[in-house]
Amino acid sequence: MNLANRITLARIFLVPVVSLVLLIHYDFWSITINHQTTTGSEIIAALIFIVAASTDGLDGYIARKRQIVTNFGKFLDPLADKLLISAVLISLVQMHRLPAWVAIVIISREFAVTGLRLVAAAEGIVIAASKFAKLKTVTQIIAMVALIVNNFPFSVVGFPFAEAMLYVMVVTTVLSGLDYFLKNKRIIRETD
Repeated sequence: MNLANRITLARIFLVPVVSLVLLIHYDFWSITINHQTTTGSEIIAALIFIVAASTDGLDGYIARKRQIVTNFGKFLDPLADKLLISAVLISLVQMHRLPAWVAIVIISREFAVTGLRLVAAAEGIVIAASKFAKLKTVTQIIAMVALIVNNFPFSVVGFPFAEAMLYVMVVTTVLSGLDYFLKNKRIIRETD
């Protein structure tokens, strides 16, 4: 169990913490601007989510830098990402901040790409994350943080940043999924 794998495990352990803080409201203080309320627990959940999401790049960097890349880490890292993203999406649906169809589209894309990677791995092919997929991850994190904090601080000026990022998140998620399948259609044909 090396440092990179421990960081990945920490991200997995933060998944229920983020969801718990999001779904069990501790309204020790709140901010209401233009009829939009953001609670202290939502700010804390957003901070925990940011910390958890930032460990994604950190564990990979450490593994490559120290040359401690393991098969366990290769398996666990994408699993941790999908658990974190799925848990927060489902929590946001429960909080009525995200339409269920958005969560379904994003989670479906994540599982479809994971399936493609598993098929490729069975053939001895590694499908690396594309630049488009990295952009997708960044837009997902930004959008989810904006939704968690209920558009704060953009609610001050009445700009629907969270709603705009929600649509950017959906578009980049779908397009990055299509990109994976179009670039790797040879793998799909060969395994047919």
